[in-house]
Amino acid sequence: MKVDAMSCLALAVASFVAIATAGRSTSRRKHKEVFLGEKSKFKFGGRIDYKLKRQDSTKTLLIKSEQLLRIEEHDFAMRPGFGGAAIPVGIDVQVESIDSISEVNMDFTMTLYLRHYWKDERLSFPSRTNQSRTFDSRLVKKIWVPDVFFVHSKRSFIHDTTMENIMLRVYPDGNILYSVRVTVTALCSMDFSSFPLDTQNCSLELESYAYNENDLMLYWKNGNDSLRTDEIVLSQFFIEHFHASSGLAFYSSTGWYNRLFINFILRRHIFFFMLQTYFPTMLMVVLSWVSFWIDRRAVPARVSLGMTTVLTMSTIITGVSSSMPQVSYVKAVDIYLWTSFLFVFLSVIEYAAVNYCTTLEEMRKMRRGKIPSTFDASQAMAFDGCFHDNDIELTTFTRMAPTLTSNPLTTPTQSSDIRAPEGTRLRRQRSVRENVDLLVNNSYMIDSYSRLAFPLSYLLFNTIYWSLYS
Repeated sequence: MKVDAMSCLALAVASFVAIATAGRSTSRRKHKEVFLGEKSKFKFGGRIDYKLKRQDSTKTLLIKSEQLLRIEEHDFAMRPGFGGAAIPVGIDVQVESIDSISEVNMDFTMTLYLRHYWKDERLSFPSRTNQSRTFDSRLVKKIWVPDVFFVHSKRSFIHDTTMENIMLRVYPDGNILYSVRVTVTALCSMDFSSFPLDTQNCSLELESYAYNENDLMLYWKNGNDSLRTDEIVLSQFFIEHFHASSGLAFYSSTGWYNRLFINFILRRHIFFFMLQTYFPTMLMVVLSWVSFWIDRRAVPARVSLGMTTVLTMSTIITGVSSSMPQVSYVKAVDIYLWTSFLFVFLSVIEYAAVNYCTTLEEMRKMRRGKIPSTFDASQAMAFDGCFHDNDIELTTFTRMAPTLTSNPLTTPTQSSDIRAPEGTRLRRQRSVRENVDLLVNNSYMIDSYSRLAFPLSYLLFNTIYWSLYS
């Protein structure tokens, strides 16, 4: 019985030793395995990979981003340092393109990279190499970011092809870079008093929506160098200058807010409007002067030419007005177009005056018997050949007898003794009525004077116009 008891005890001790040895070997094998995922594990020949173990813990996949940044431990609905001083948020902007500028809607569309810089110690993490970690938009929704918006914006959106164009970079000390690619359409109050020889000053304004200057302080990260632009080419404008500025905006209900400005000055290219508006207008005005060289009896030719130029000017004015906003003040192009229209209209009125004076002249000559009674005025008005005034016999003017002077004390003998010095000729100045009668009796002189007066007047107008607006 003793032998059986001893053998049973020895067997139990041996079994216990075997189980302990098996457990120790199993634990050793578990320590030799390195888990890189939930389903995958790699063995390195039964030896521990000490090189992987020495790597920075922030670069391994054993720790999730939420656990590394301790997102679950803080309330990110509150700004960093809540209750203390205002948190400084630096802004850096790179303008990618100016997509369109609309005069009718008075706005512009711009695509830009908007970058924010601030420090949130709640997101700091230990790192031996001081390397940052970069995330996309999925983590942005879980932390606090500045609520910067565009003042006076009509439409804006964040690009989302193929993913949302959002980047978040966190540094071990808690400094954060938040970048977003956005396209915004904003209001630009334009002044068209000098259009199309104008220069427009537009600005894109950035401001925090919820946090006033006591909670958040916006500033340009690198001063004037915070605003960078690519090479931008526009069809109708030339960008003269880009510059950044800052200021304060006051709201009666919420207080003062920091506001940043992206200012850019646009100067319009004039060559397009020279081809589409100014050159055609000049040609129409010059074309209306052709009627001054057409015989005054060619009624169909002169009337059709005048009406054609008037209608063409009306079409040009309508086309320019349809592409412009309905402003309540006069633009520079309106002054030029309506003045040119006035010159074209006056050329038609000039022929109406010539025709009327010619009719009066012929009526007077008919009463005086200088034109045969069989003369048909309607045929003369429709005459399309060359008309010569010497075709009609004109009587010579009788020499006027010397008249008494207005001084009643002067005798006729004394008045006849008054003579002009040798080598000079005295001419009595005509009155206005006499000049009008002279033009009525010689209607062809109106065309002669118009050939010189109209071009000189239009040349003077162009000189004054371009010197004022260019």
